[in-house]
Amino acid sequence: LPNLLLEKVPAPFRSPRGDWIGLSGRARVLSYTTTRLRESDLPRSIFELADPRWKGRIGLPPTNASFQAFVTAMRVRVGDKRTLVWLKGLVANQAKYYAKNTPTVKAIADGEIDVGLVNHYYLHRFLRKEGRKFPVRNYYFPNGDIGALVNVSGAGILKSSRKAGLAERFLGFALSETGQEVFVRGNHEYPVAKGFRVDPALGLRNLRSIRTPIMDL
Repeated sequence: LPNLLLEKVPAPFRSPRGDWIGLSGRARVLSYTTTRLRESDLPRSIFELADPRWKGRIGLPPTNASFQAFVTAMRVRVGDKRTLVWLKGLVANQAKYYAKNTPTVKAIADGEIDVGLVNHYYLHRFLRKEGRKFPVRNYYFPNGDIGALVNVSGAGILKSSRKAGLAERFLGFALSETGQEVFVRGNHEYPVAKGFRVDPALGLRNLRSIRTPIMDL
């Protein structure tokens, strides 16, 4: 990709080789019930979810691409052995499986589970529709825990493309103020373009305040 595009996005959210670029950010969170839990009740690390006290209380979408990408990041961060121990811990805790992120969040609201591992913006879709009375909130793991990973939706341009110029224009639009507004207001994702800030009225936590682990995405 040309430097003109790459320079629009901070280094953590683009390829160090310059062959892809992030267009929006997606934070991993622990969504939790507000009727049975307070934030102070929640674990400080995602690895604590393997503790027996969470047995029968966890939900996740194991076939979802975002969950699988997260597990891959965990493998890169802490190794296969520790990741496998954690996954087996979730199985031992009888984690409940859902097809996607949306039904996972709904299951929390319905009282089927207490917490769920999802991307941050699924809760905001419910809040937009049902308001602040919706009994679920997002928790961001602190201290650079892998559970607070911020991943991206990204794009590159095929070397075989006959319309690379149009593709560059499209990526430039996606990183413009108008394009970033589409991601933020349309789907409650985080903007990654430099200089773009989220309106606090949208209820999103500031991306800079998330202690995400620094990784080569």
